[in-house]
Amino acid sequence: MSEDREPAAGSGTGRLVTGLVWAVLLLGLWLWGRALTGVPHGTDGSARGDLFAGGPAVLPRAAAPLGDALPQRVDIPRLGVQAPVVSRGLDTQGAVDPPPFDQPGVVGWYGAGTRPGAAGAALLVGHVDTATRPAVFYKLSTLEPGNTVRVVRSDGRVAAFTVDDVRVLPRARFDAHQAYGPHQTGRAELRLITCGGVFDRVSGSYTANVVVSAYLTGTTR
Repeated sequence: MSEDREPAAGSGTGRLVTGLVWAVLLLGLWLWGRALTGVPHGTDGSARGDLFAGGPAVLPRAAAPLGDALPQRVDIPRLGVQAPVVSRGLDTQGAVDPPPFDQPGVVGWYGAGTRPGAAGAALLVGHVDTATRPAVFYKLSTLEPGNTVRVVRSDGRVAAFTVDDVRVLPRARFDAHQAYGPHQTGRAELRLITCGGVFDRVSGSYTANVVVSAYLTGTTR
């Protein structure tokens, strides 16, 4: 993500279990959003983020969610990105483990969460740079509502997502639910996450996360 070298209807019982799983996931994401960069607790700053300041885009209707299938590649035509996707889990701190720094062109998918194209918000994380060069999500913050993100899946389908929101969220008072929670219940959504803000040479980290939100609008084979 940044230049950090040590790493964003059932029964009542069923609903309780689902709620607990999401609580644990959001806690881990909150820790990732803050601890990954070493931002100290108590640092002042807004968690609302900066919405894309361009004019309103006419966006297509959401498509029906797909079944489960593993993501294999993510394509972002506007950025010239075609990157393999690997499954990632949580580290020992309970935070999302990003791809290794020696794989700057690889995108990590939170494998215990939603699969891209299925109902819910699937999480894709990538580095913005390394110590020597730009990485896969270097230009992620330049995306705009209406841009397309495609995910090639193991079932032979290509899930096409339309960007509807671009935010820069400060690491201080990081709001994981705002960043990663679903925007509309039952919709297939995607989150593309990398580092943003200003690079602090003292801490060796960035001050914010770029979070691009998109939703499923079509599929091809």
